Amino acid sequence: MRVVSVDKVSYRYEHGMALDEISFSVDEGDLLGMIGPNGAGKTTLFNCMLGLLSDYQGTIEIFGEDIKKNRKVLKSIGYVPQKNSIDRGFPATVEEVVSLGITVDKPSRVKISSALETAGLVPEKDRRIGELSGGQQQRALIAKALVNDPRLLILDEPVTGIDLEMQNKFYSLVRNLNQEKKITIILSSHDLDAVNKLANKVACINRSMFFHGDAHHFFDDEELMKKYSESSMQSHMHLHQPGNNG
Repeated sequence: MRVVSVDKVSYRYEHGMALDEISFSVDEGDLLGMIGPNGAGKTTLFNCMLGLLSDYQGTIEIFGEDIKKNRKVLKSIGYVPQKNSIDRGFPATVEEVVSLGITVDKPSRVKISSALETAGLVPEKDRRIGELSGGQQQRALIAKALVNDPRLLILDEPVTGIDLEMQNKFYSLVRNLNQEKKITIILSSHDLDAVNKLANKVACINRSMFFHGDAHHFFDDEELMKKYSESSMQSHMHLHQPGNNG
Protein backbone atom coordinates (compact mmCIF):
# COMPACT_ATOMS: atom_id res chain seq x y z
CA MET A 1 0.00 0.00 0.00
CA ARG A 2 1.24 3.48 -0.87
CA VAL A 3 1.57 5.56 2.32
CA VAL A 4 3.14 8.74 0.91
CA SER A 5 3.18 10.10 -2.61
CA VAL A 6 5.01 13.38 -3.21
CA ASP A 7 4.74 14.62 -6.79
CA LYS A 8 6.77 17.57 -8.13
CA VAL A 9 6.62 19.53 -4.88
CA SER A 10 8.34 22.92 -4.94
CA TYR A 11 8.56 25.55 -2.23
CA ARG A 12 10.05 29.02 -2.38
CA TYR A 13 11.00 31.32 0.48
CA GLU A 14 11.72 35.02 -0.08
CA HIS A 15 15.46 34.31 -0.27
CA GLY A 16 15.14 31.54 -2.84
CA MET A 17 13.98 28.05 -3.77
CA ALA A 18 13.95 25.56 -0.90
CA LEU A 19 12.44 22.62 -2.81
CA ASP A 20 12.56 22.13 -6.57
CA GLU A 21 10.12 19.56 -7.99
CA ILE A 22 10.69 16.86 -5.36
CA SER A 23 9.03 13.52 -6.15
CA PHE A 24 9.19 10.29 -4.16
CA SER A 25 6.97 7.66 -2.58
CA VAL A 26 6.88 5.60 0.61
CA ASP A 27 5.17 2.21 0.82
CA GLU A 28 3.63 0.60 3.88
CA GLY A 29 6.32 -0.92 6.11
CA ASP A 30 9.17 1.13 4.64
CA LEU A 31 11.79 2.82 6.75
CA LEU A 32 12.92 5.64 4.48
CA GLY A 33 16.16 7.38 5.35
CA MET A 34 15.99 11.04 4.30
CA ILE A 35 19.49 12.43 3.88
CA GLY A 36 21.00 15.65 2.59
CA PRO A 37 23.23 18.51 3.75
CA ASN A 38 22.11 21.35 6.01
CA GLY A 39 19.89 23.72 4.05
CA ALA A 40 18.84 20.93 1.66
CA GLY A 41 15.13 21.45 2.39
CA LYS A 42 14.38 18.35 4.48
CA THR A 43 12.57 20.18 7.28
CA THR A 44 10.71 22.35 4.75
CA LEU A 45 9.57 19.18 3.00
CA PHE A 46 8.35 17.69 6.28
CA ASN A 47 6.48 20.90 7.11
CA CYS A 48 4.71 20.65 3.76
CA MET A 49 3.84 16.98 4.39
CA LEU A 50 2.49 17.84 7.85
CA GLY A 51 0.27 20.62 6.51
CA LEU A 52 2.27 23.30 8.36
CA LEU A 53 3.20 24.90 5.03
CA SER A 54 0.32 24.84 2.56
CA ASP A 55 1.50 27.22 -0.16
CA TYR A 56 3.65 24.65 -1.95
CA GLN A 57 3.41 23.73 -5.62
CA GLY A 58 2.75 20.10 -6.57
CA THR A 59 0.81 17.34 -4.84
CA ILE A 60 1.23 15.50 -1.54
CA GLU A 61 -0.94 12.47 -0.86
CA ILE A 62 -0.98 10.58 2.46
CA PHE A 63 -2.75 7.19 2.32
CA GLY A 64 -4.16 8.18 -1.06
CA GLU A 65 -5.63 11.48 0.16
CA ASP A 66 -4.52 14.89 -1.10
CA ILE A 67 -3.66 16.68 2.18
CA LYS A 68 -4.91 20.02 0.82
CA LYS A 69 -8.35 18.49 0.25
CA ASN A 70 -8.52 16.22 3.31
CA ARG A 71 -6.59 17.44 6.34
CA LYS A 72 -8.08 14.70 8.55
CA VAL A 73 -5.54 12.26 7.14
CA LEU A 74 -2.79 14.28 8.86
CA LYS A 75 -3.97 12.82 12.17
CA SER A 76 -2.49 9.49 11.09
CA ILE A 77 1.03 11.01 11.25
CA GLY A 78 3.23 11.08 14.34
CA TYR A 79 6.01 13.68 14.28
CA VAL A 80 9.18 14.30 16.30
CA PRO A 81 10.69 17.68 15.33
CA GLN A 82 14.34 18.44 14.73
CA LYS A 83 15.03 20.64 17.73
CA ASN A 84 14.52 19.46 21.29
CA SER A 85 12.15 22.21 22.37
CA ILE A 86 11.54 20.99 25.93
CA ASP A 87 12.06 23.68 28.54
CA ARG A 88 14.00 22.09 31.41
CA GLY A 89 11.93 24.17 33.83
CA PHE A 90 8.63 22.91 32.40
CA PRO A 91 6.76 21.56 35.45
CA ALA A 92 5.17 18.53 33.74
CA THR A 93 5.89 14.87 34.33
CA VAL A 94 6.87 12.52 31.50
CA GLU A 95 3.38 10.99 31.63
CA GLU A 96 1.75 14.41 31.35
CA VAL A 97 3.91 15.37 28.36
CA VAL A 98 2.99 12.14 26.59
CA SER A 99 -0.71 12.79 27.26
CA LEU A 100 -0.39 16.14 25.43
CA GLY A 101 -0.07 14.18 22.20
CA ILE A 102 -3.64 12.91 22.39
CA THR A 103 -5.84 14.69 19.89
CA VAL A 104 -9.18 13.27 21.02
CA ASP A 105 -11.22 14.86 23.79
CA LYS A 106 -10.74 12.16 26.43
CA PRO A 107 -7.17 11.00 27.20
CA SER A 108 -6.82 7.21 27.26
CA ARG A 109 -4.77 5.84 30.17
CA VAL A 110 -4.26 2.63 28.23
CA LYS A 111 -2.78 4.43 25.22
CA ILE A 112 -0.55 6.59 27.42
CA SER A 113 0.74 3.53 29.29
CA SER A 114 1.30 1.65 26.03
CA ALA A 115 3.26 4.55 24.51
CA LEU A 116 5.40 4.86 27.66
CA GLU A 117 6.08 1.13 27.62
CA THR A 118 7.02 1.12 23.93
CA ALA A 119 9.45 4.01 24.50
CA GLY A 120 10.92 2.31 27.59
CA LEU A 121 9.91 5.13 29.90
CA VAL A 122 7.56 3.49 32.43
CA PRO A 123 10.12 3.87 35.28
CA GLU A 124 10.45 7.61 34.45
CA LYS A 125 6.74 8.37 34.00
CA ASP A 126 6.43 10.42 37.23
CA ARG A 127 9.68 12.33 36.80
CA ARG A 128 9.76 15.92 35.62
CA ILE A 129 10.52 16.04 31.89
CA GLY A 130 13.39 18.47 32.52
CA GLU A 131 15.17 15.95 34.74
CA LEU A 132 15.65 13.46 31.90
CA SER A 133 18.72 13.09 29.73
CA GLY A 134 18.56 14.30 26.13
CA GLY A 135 18.06 10.75 24.88
CA GLN A 136 15.26 10.09 27.36
CA GLN A 137 13.57 13.36 26.37
CA GLN A 138 13.63 12.33 22.72
CA ARG A 139 12.08 8.99 23.65
CA ALA A 140 9.40 10.92 25.55
CA LEU A 141 8.68 12.89 22.37
CA ILE A 142 8.40 9.61 20.45
CA ALA A 143 5.96 8.33 23.08
CA LYS A 144 3.98 11.56 22.68
CA ALA A 145 3.92 10.94 18.90
CA LEU A 146 2.88 7.29 19.38
CA VAL A 147 -0.06 7.93 21.70
CA ASN A 148 -2.49 8.37 18.78
CA ASP A 149 -1.44 5.08 17.14
CA PRO A 150 0.09 6.77 14.04
CA ARG A 151 0.41 4.78 10.84
CA LEU A 152 3.27 7.00 9.70
CA LEU A 153 6.05 8.40 11.90
CA ILE A 154 8.27 11.28 10.76
CA LEU A 155 11.51 11.82 12.72
CA ASP A 156 13.50 14.95 11.83
CA GLU A 157 17.13 14.47 12.92
CA PRO A 158 15.98 13.07 16.28
CA VAL A 159 19.41 12.29 17.80
CA THR A 160 21.06 15.71 17.40
CA GLY A 161 23.00 16.49 20.58
CA ILE A 162 22.50 13.05 22.13
CA ASP A 163 25.46 10.91 23.28
CA LEU A 164 26.39 7.77 21.37
CA GLU A 165 24.98 5.26 23.88
CA MET A 166 21.59 6.99 23.90
CA GLN A 167 21.68 7.26 20.11
CA ASN A 168 22.06 3.49 19.84
CA LYS A 169 19.14 2.93 22.24
CA PHE A 170 17.05 5.40 20.26
CA TYR A 171 17.82 3.65 16.96
CA SER A 172 16.92 0.30 18.53
CA LEU A 173 13.55 1.77 19.45
CA VAL A 174 13.08 3.06 15.87
CA ARG A 175 13.92 -0.38 14.46
CA ASN A 176 11.41 -2.00 16.84
CA LEU A 177 8.66 0.45 15.87
CA ASN A 178 9.22 -0.35 12.20
CA GLN A 179 9.75 -4.10 12.35
CA GLU A 180 7.63 -5.15 15.34
CA LYS A 181 4.93 -2.46 15.48
CA LYS A 182 4.80 -2.25 11.66
CA ILE A 183 4.85 1.57 11.65
CA THR A 184 6.03 3.17 8.40
CA ILE A 185 8.85 5.60 9.24
CA ILE A 186 10.63 8.50 7.55
CA LEU A 187 13.89 9.27 9.37
CA SER A 188 15.93 12.35 8.54
CA SER A 189 19.56 12.03 9.63
CA HIS A 190 23.12 13.12 8.88
CA ASP A 191 24.33 9.77 10.28
CA LEU A 192 24.82 7.77 7.08
CA ASP A 193 25.98 4.71 9.02
CA ALA A 194 22.74 4.64 11.02
CA VAL A 195 20.64 5.15 7.88
CA ASN A 196 22.53 2.32 6.17
CA LYS A 197 21.77 -0.02 9.10
CA LEU A 198 18.13 0.99 9.60
CA ALA A 199 16.60 2.01 6.28
CA ASN A 200 15.41 -0.14 3.40
CA LYS A 201 14.87 2.94 1.18
CA VAL A 202 16.79 6.21 0.83
CA ALA A 203 15.77 9.63 -0.44
CA CYS A 204 18.69 11.99 -0.84
CA ILE A 205 17.68 15.61 -1.45
CA ASN A 206 19.58 18.82 -1.95
CA ARG A 207 16.66 21.12 -2.80
CA SER A 208 16.06 18.80 -5.76
CA MET A 209 16.03 14.99 -5.64
CA PHE A 210 19.56 13.56 -5.87
CA PHE A 211 18.61 9.90 -5.36
CA HIS A 212 15.55 7.85 -4.41
CA GLY A 213 15.59 4.07 -4.25
CA ASP A 214 16.79 1.02 -2.36
CA ALA A 215 19.26 1.78 0.43
CA HIS A 216 21.75 -0.87 -0.65
CA HIS A 217 21.86 0.57 -4.19
CA PHE A 218 22.87 3.94 -2.75
CA PHE A 219 25.38 2.77 -0.16
CA ASP A 220 26.98 0.08 -2.36
CA ASP A 221 27.60 2.48 -5.26
CA GLU A 222 30.96 4.15 -4.61
CA GLU A 223 30.53 6.61 -7.47
CA LEU A 224 27.12 7.68 -6.19
CA MET A 225 28.47 8.10 -2.65
CA LYS A 226 31.35 10.19 -4.01
CA LYS A 227 28.96 12.44 -5.93
CA TYR A 228 26.79 12.83 -2.82
CA SER A 229 29.81 13.79 -0.68
CA GLU A 230 30.97 16.36 -3.26
CA SER A 231 27.46 17.81 -3.55
CA SER A 232 27.15 18.05 0.24
CA MET A 233 30.53 19.77 0.55
CA GLN A 234 29.60 22.33 -2.11
CA SER A 235 26.31 23.02 -0.32
CA HIS A 236 28.11 23.42 3.01
CA MET A 237 30.53 25.94 1.51
CA HIS A 238 27.70 27.85 -0.20
CA LEU A 239 25.65 27.88 3.01
CA HIS A 240 28.48 29.52 4.95
CA GLN A 241 29.31 32.20 2.40
CA PRO A 242 28.40 35.77 3.46
CA GLY A 243 24.79 36.55 2.57
CA ASN A 244 23.64 32.94 2.43
CA ASN A 245 21.37 31.64 5.18
CA GLY A 246 20.35 28.31 3.62
